[in-house]
Amino acid sequence: MKLTLGISPCPNDTFIFDALVNNKIDREDMSFELVITDVENLNKLALQHALDVTKLSYYAYAHVINEYVLLHAGSALGNNCGPLFIAKPGNQKQIDERLTIAIPGKYTTANFLLSLAFPTATNKVEMLFSDIEHAIIQNKVDAGVIIHENRFTYQDKGLIKIMDLGEYWESQTRLPIPLGGIAIKRNIPAEIARKVNRLLRKSVEFAYANPASSGEFVRRYAQEMEESVRSQHIQLYVNTYSIDLGDIGKKAVTTLFAWAGRNKLINDTHENIFLRSAE
Repeated sequence: MKLTLGISPCPNDTFIFDALVNNKIDREDMSFELVITDVENLNKLALQHALDVTKLSYYAYAHVINEYVLLHAGSALGNNCGPLFIAKPGNQKQIDERLTIAIPGKYTTANFLLSLAFPTATNKVEMLFSDIEHAIIQNKVDAGVIIHENRFTYQDKGLIKIMDLGEYWESQTRLPIPLGGIAIKRNIPAEIARKVNRLLRKSVEFAYANPASSGEFVRRYAQEMEESVRSQHIQLYVNTYSIDLGDIGKKAVTTLFAWAGRNKLINDTHENIFLRSAE
């Protein structure tokens, strides 16, 4: 069976999906048509129900919860790895509607966390995550929320941290920050969905056991990113939650949805968020 599969070009995704998409594990009778694009584009494709299986921000998943179910493997959760709210030195103003803030997408978990931590900061400009640092430096915006590898580079560019939004989440919940997960359409038969989850877990385990194997695939899509930054990125965002969410990971995800609901940021609910095991 062939399914469309959406992943981002970020090193954590290419690292864990390498074995699956490049046929380094037994894929049984499955094949995948790969779509690689920025996570906010993946979020928007999910809103259009365009892909069978896709990486997406957990906040975006809250908007398509009735169309997709979450897999247990492939997620990006963790501690001390959340989005950073940054600005130029001396450019921190009162954080309210007067501040122009660049965000990496409306449906990103980063924007969700900013909305929770600073509910009056509503003057937001959406842009590609990799453009946010430059926009701040060029005074096109007052501040910005950065994700992915930019957390390793912003200080070298003379920018400072206003708040670590991941630390904010952890201080409020005592749970890892749920950034992104893998979802599959609910209309795909359960046995196929469980097979995809099983194959994805094998792919993550293969990546851990053979860390050099994914090097070329990771470099191809990371473009000009330095190897040391790629390595830090993978170490930060790929962990035991990527193999299986487990009880703590699931609690983190459901807590995010509960918070979003209480703050009237989402409307949809569904009693079955996670893929069920075989009966």
